[in-house]
Amino acid sequence: MATLITVLKGGGRYDATWVARLAAGIRRHAPAFERLLCLTDLPVSVPGVETVPLRHDWPIWWSKMEAFRPGLSTGPTLLCDLDTVLTGPADALAEPGLAAMEDYFHAGRLSSALLRWSDAGLADLYTTFAADPERWMKPGSCGPVPNAVHGDQVVIDHLLRRSGRSPAFLQRIYPDLLDFYDPRRAAHGPVVIFIGASKPDTATGPVHAAWLGR
Repeated sequence: MATLITVLKGGGRYDATWVARLAAGIRRHAPAFERLLCLTDLPVSVPGVETVPLRHDWPIWWSKMEAFRPGLSTGPTLLCDLDTVLTGPADALAEPGLAAMEDYFHAGRLSSALLRWSDAGLADLYTTFAADPERWMKPGSCGPVPNAVHGDQVVIDHLLRRSGRSPAFLQRIYPDLLDFYDPRRAAHGPVVIFIGASKPDTATGPVHAAWLGR
């Protein structure tokens, strides 16, 4: 069974609406995901989405490390950011195999905006991080890296490299699947990724309409 996991941590701009709109996009364009799961510390009730409480009070993006908790899923599993918008067929994301989005700014480095594994294949990322979260959240814990911001994807990339695992990059497996939002053009997709300050709620044209479910 293919599972999509997203994480909603309270205190920011995201709420249950974002979960509902991502879920609607997945149902329309990636029905191969038979199970949708949201890890959250908020009261979320979205039809067709299972909610699982976050165990830790890890701040901001660090809560995404809980997606690797053992026992959450079996089969292909995709960690997907809430600000992802689907505008066309995207069942390829539910295929098996360790894969990740390549970082937009740093070639050869992964982004946790989209990260895929199978069964408990990345459970060690959770157990390693949970054993000493303060250490891993500290800038410099992963040695010299090109990233200006120290976040979960820096740690994920570091731990996978340390263990000799190299995820395939989604852009290379599926050259026409991912697209990065650019307000200067209307057509995007089928999987629209937002970088920086741009978000689906401030997007325009067909991408905003797709986010709204129109």
